[in-house]
Amino acid sequence: MKYQQLENLECGWKWQYLIKKWKDGEAITCHIDRSEADAAVQNLKSIEHEPTLVLEWIEQHMAPELENKLKQAIRAKRKRHFNAEQLHTRKKSIDLDYRVWEKLSVRANDLGCTLSDAIEYLLSEASRSEKASRTVSNLKEDLSKLLSD
Repeated sequence: MKYQQLENLECGWKWQYLIKKWKDGEAITCHIDRSEADAAVQNLKSIEHEPTLVLEWIEQHMAPELENKLKQAIRAKRKRHFNAEQLHTRKKSIDLDYRVWEKLSVRANDLGCTLSDAIEYLLSEASRSEKASRTVSNLKEDLSKLLSD
């Protein structure tokens, strides 16, 4: 396994995952009776900082249909956690309007590269164009000065 499993840290993530699901209105317990489910959720809330008890709670009370989802969520969280330790593997995000993303995607497909490569290419092209424009502007000014003298 590429990413180390840290029990205390992951128990915290599991607790957060279950509480978030409960707040979103999902059934997180295997109990059919509402009072049993509420008691189990109250118990879960009270053991936030006790990792071993969180694992016991999961074994005793968690709804079976959440098992795979919880494993996937923790696996993804573990990957993001360890990737965030180094700058080159840390996830970066930018906010793009859909129409901008669509244009960028088309351009990337035309260039046969990734979105990141397309952005880098377009920025270098813009920089080169700006330098050329500045050079032309300077030449015009110099020519204008020569002609006016």
